[in-house]
Formats: sequence, structure tokens, C-alpha cells
Amino acid sequence: MELLSSDIHLYTAKMDKTPIVIFIDQELVGSGVIEGITETTVKVKDEHYMRGVCEFRYAG
Repeated sequence: MELLSSDIHLYTAKMDKTPIVIFIDQELVGSGVIEGITETTVKVKDEHYMRGVCEFRYAG
């Protein structure tokens, strides 16, 4: 699973509606399609995940 390591990766995944998975300390904590992005959070399935704490990866 490829890491979404920059803003362009996150925005591209959002625009393409690409499913992602979210990890905190290598523990899977969420998955789905990005609904929104701010400077500090990524919104997936009405949950906000802190960008500084979470790791976002393509689900494929």
C-alpha cells in the first residue's frame, strides 16, 4: 500500500474518490474515501483524522 505523503497525493485521492486506509502506530483505525482535507485533518466517513498523527495509504 503506497503512502500518501504529500498534499498532492491526498487531493488526488479525494478528486479520484480512491479508497484509502488510515493507520496510527501501524494500527488500522479507518478506511474509506476522502470527503474533506484541511491543513490539520483528513475527513473520511464523517470522522476527522489528524494529519500529524495518522498515516494515510492507498487501499489497493
